[in-house]
Amino acid sequence: MDDKIVYLKSTANLLRDRIIERSHRTKTPHLGSCLSCIDILTVLYFHILKVDPKNPRDEHRDRFILSKGHGAPALFQVLALKGYFSEQRLFDSDHDGKDVFGEHPPSPSHLPGIEAATGSLGHGLPIGLGMLLAARMRGLSYRVFALLGDGECNEGTIWEAALLAGKHKLENLVVIVDFNKWQATDRSEDVMELAPFKDKWTAFGWSAFEIDGHDFDALTNLLEKVPNGTGKPVAIIAHTVKGKGVSFMEDDNNWHYRIPNQVEVMQAKQELGLA
Repeated sequence: MDDKIVYLKSTANLLRDRIIERSHRTKTPHLGSCLSCIDILTVLYFHILKVDPKNPRDEHRDRFILSKGHGAPALFQVLALKGYFSEQRLFDSDHDGKDVFGEHPPSPSHLPGIEAATGSLGHGLPIGLGMLLAARMRGLSYRVFALLGDGECNEGTIWEAALLAGKHKLENLVVIVDFNKWQATDRSEDVMELAPFKDKWTAFGWSAFEIDGHDFDALTNLLEKVPNGTGKPVAIIAHTVKGKGVSFMEDDNNWHYRIPNQVEVMQAKQELGLA
């Protein structure tokens, strides 16, 4: 196996462990959603994004927006490991208002590495689109990556932004949909059917792809080619598993809100090979 892929897999495994441990310590929910997208975040931050934790406001940096804001605990762990702030600060936060590590990304002024406060679903993609229109006006060539949830794609603002991005041929814009098949209370297809999902993005003027969102080779191969020469924004439908990596959490929507107890934390560590 390629050394790069081995490194990314081991990093994602470490991050899974830290997400679960911190959920237990701080009583922070949304474990399932965090574990489904952590492979995507790992590939982005440790291989794809042109960012510098020592200069987090560099105007030439790539931008990442966690549009599915309830996955913030995963993003916090990634940013800490990347070096935007100390890991100890993250693990010491007590989730009672004394720090900024809540259930959603805070304002960029409160935490380095955050590009937009999200949590009210449907806003991240429109914000990213605005960033790229601004870049075009200023003659800058940075890229914007927005991670969406499949349930979030029920929001009309997503499709309004998708139409506008296609019209303006924003080839430096990438949407990755963490398609884990669940929303907060039910299966995504039972709440609002998205199929034919890829065809919708294509019809809106995007270069669209479907992949296994836990396949590091597929993720790196696609994301390394952005922009991909089509002159179109890129939509990646990443099929994922909610709770991925821990057998008793996988595809169990109870882990949207449940907090693991100490026994479950240790079981997860054993499965991850980190006990």
